Amino acid sequence: MPISAIEATAERLARLRQTTEDLLKEAKRRGATAAEASVGSSAGLEVAVRLGEVETVEHTRDNGLGITVYFGHRKGSASSSDLSPSALRDAVKAACVIAEHTQEDPCAHLADASLMATEIPDLDLYHPWQLGVEDAIEIAAACEDAALGLDPRIVNSEGASLSTHTGIQVYGNSHGFVAGYPTSRHGLSCAVIGQQGDSLQRDHWWTSARAPADLESARMVGERAAERTLARLGSRRVATRQAPVLFRAEVATGLMRSLVSAIQGGSIYRRTSFLLEHLGKRIFPEFVRIHEEPLLQRGLSSAPFDGDGVATRPKDLINDGVLQTYLLDTYSACRLRMQTTGNAGGVRNLRIRMGSQDRAALLREMGTGLMVTELMGHGVNPVTGDYSRGAAGFWVEHGEIQHPVEEITIAGNLKRIYAGLLAVGKDCDYSGSTQTGSWLIDRMTIAGQ
Repeated sequence: MPISAIEATAERLARLRQTTEDLLKEAKRRGATAAEASVGSSAGLEVAVRLGEVETVEHTRDNGLGITVYFGHRKGSASSSDLSPSALRDAVKAACVIAEHTQEDPCAHLADASLMATEIPDLDLYHPWQLGVEDAIEIAAACEDAALGLDPRIVNSEGASLSTHTGIQVYGNSHGFVAGYPTSRHGLSCAVIGQQGDSLQRDHWWTSARAPADLESARMVGERAAERTLARLGSRRVATRQAPVLFRAEVATGLMRSLVSAIQGGSIYRRTSFLLEHLGKRIFPEFVRIHEEPLLQRGLSSAPFDGDGVATRPKDLINDGVLQTYLLDTYSACRLRMQTTGNAGGVRNLRIRMGSQDRAALLREMGTGLMVTELMGHGVNPVTGDYSRGAAGFWVEHGEIQHPVEEITIAGNLKRIYAGLLAVGKDCDYSGSTQTGSWLIDRMTIAGQ
């Protein structure tokens, strides 16, 4: 990156830090006993191409600020997309007015000063892509061409899109903590339609990374989208039954996200989680370890501190199958009379310990059952754990794929699904902040014909 670009980024960061400090000073001037502020700036380019024609070219440039003030245990918040000095004053004034009309909440306060991040390590999150519009269009078009040219049964396209974004976010509070850093994120995706006789199917593929060099090639993304579409041609339903289910790696991430949702502090203190009062209890088989790696180099969700300024740290959510922790921010921790886990803003870079089997070995272990490659709908009850979703995939017999399957529903309960996990594969072949291999579940209800 040229020196001028480095200097420009440093200047932007310095300006946003100053804006954050100005917000905190204004809050103090207006009598707030404590305050916290977040200021950000981002820029991006997105292009979409369909059937060789440019559909959209979108440049984005956004600014934003948020300010929260505390008068004792009364809290008020305001936000703005204007970073001018007058807008800063107006935002703080609005937050103060709101605080005047709120009831006291004993958990409305900043995180303890001793928990603030004292070091901000370089996590290698900033890799801007100096990409012109014509070059971006060329890459997206090459991606779509690779998909359309793979097989004559690929008859149509939903298009290919490329995105590149950079941003800087600064957080500060009245403990004297002010810190921020630049980030980048880039992505390329493609979706195509295939036809064989009367059967029409669609599928897609994507890649995402902090650095453009870490993206899969345009050709690879396009061809994989086409291959996934072709594999689904000739899909049919299967008879209703109970059978083992293999969630292919990229859809198994949804089962991990359901776990995260169930152990978030808000769900626990509101008592709306099917894992209520499960801390320290076994919910998976003993071989399962699920952990968070917020300090992962170039991680898509890496961050040295959370949304409360609390230092992040690696930790196990599940170890030996046992739930080790809830995911708490400052407020939910107070409500539960616990300490924050540094998860204000969510979980960062979730990983599961993968096994030694590839996908073919998992299919052989399953024998006869369903491999799920797509899930539809949002049929998860967070209170009971009941799980019912539309699905598509492949029917497997004697460890071999027999035919693609569509228009079915898979159902169970997440407690039962987690307890029935037989194996996690090593076949993690997609980009994302949640990483896992395929999950083999001992049995679920499959509703079809």
